[in-house]
Amino acid sequence: MPQELEIKLTLDPSSAEDAYRWLSSLPETSAGPTKSLINTYFDTPAAELNRRRAALRIRQAGDRYIQTLKTQGDFVDGAHRRQEWEWPVPGPSLDFDLLGETPLASDIDLTALKPIFETNFERRIVMLDDGAAVIECAVDIGEITSGSDALPLCEVEFELKSGDEKRLLHWVGKLAEQVPFFINLISKAEQGYYLAGIHRPEPLPPESDAVARLFHGTSTLWLTGEKTSEFDEAVVELEGASALVGSSDSAKVFEQFRADPVPERIPSLGPLQVALLRS
Repeated sequence: MPQELEIKLTLDPSSAEDAYRWLSSLPETSAGPTKSLINTYFDTPAAELNRRRAALRIRQAGDRYIQTLKTQGDFVDGAHRRQEWEWPVPGPSLDFDLLGETPLASDIDLTALKPIFETNFERRIVMLDDGAAVIECAVDIGEITSGSDALPLCEVEFELKSGDEKRLLHWVGKLAEQVPFFINLISKAEQGYYLAGIHRPEPLPPESDAVARLFHGTSTLWLTGEKTSEFDEAVVELEGASALVGSSDSAKVFEQFRADPVPERIPSLGPLQVALLRS
């Protein structure tokens, strides 16, 4: 069964431009295509896919349409590992026969699936091949819409295509030396469900390690503007990380978490996240 492994970074548009220029300048990279992507996500009126932690979309890129089903998957060293099914389709309508080949067909009325929200953005791709891994670096700028409501979208995704998965974090760390960002565990689909009023991110299981809970709590704070007990407890547990990773900037991040915890306004948050994942 196909799997996807990626690390997703959130940053502001000016930093995204800087990130794209830096990635494009590396001797290990080559320019890929630029695409305008229109993505329509589907669910039932009772949001059964969302409850199953699955996301179903049709993506239009030019005159091509791709139907994709993804599971939420697991958080592994800052990356998402998901199951994924992908099929070319002739147009913007769902092909229910293809979904019949997946676990969805057993207990969901596929004919009840309707459009819920869209994620529409320009994607600029840089392919990175360092001899140990091939990584697709995608810079995405656009918006998420549901009815008349919208959220800005500005991300860089590092997706492993082949090779050593540890190289994902290596190159994210290199980018952290160039531009501010934070590692975001809230997917585009989850942001869309939140905008549509269907879903709020749920805390990770209590047995999850403190680093995972801090990352997820930070991502939830960014989306909702609300601190969770998951976030507060992880901050307390990891506040000694400044000594662990040997950086005075790390201590400043935890101070800002307590004073004004707005992830996109903490320049050293990305480097701290990378250091925590390496420790």
